[in-house]
Amino acid sequence: MIKKTVVILLLCSAALTLVVACSDIAGGTTGNTSTSRSSNEVHMSAQAFVQSSVTISKGSSLSLIDDVGVPHYIANGTWDNNTAQPLKEPNAPTVNVQLNGNDQQVIGPFATAGTYHLYCTVHPGMNLTVSVQ
Repeated sequence: MIKKTVVILLLCSAALTLVVACSDIAGGTTGNTSTSRSSNEVHMSAQAFVQSSVTISKGSSLSLIDDVGVPHYIANGTWDNNTAQPLKEPNAPTVNVQLNGNDQQVIGPFATAGTYHLYCTVHPGMNLTVSVQ
């Protein structure tokens, strides 16, 4: 009888933990889910930016989040017809970061309004356009 009670308590605890964890992932624990932090994040999959462009405020930084166990090397420039085009755009912060998989790096700040281009040097076609307003 005690054994059954302990098992039931453990199962209920596990279920409660799962519910709480999932509600936090969905943004259910706070009232405001549209914070400036979330809009300054760009996620990466194995061979692409999840979004190809992002708009941020002047003076802001950008968090690059590698969601998979795949390394990325992000730099100023773009891919054009499967040819890497390194580029130093006027007023763009110098970007030369390595993500080793399941990690993140902050780049910036982007001090001047404009449009800037970033790319992953190892994944052809992996481009990101950063619009700064």
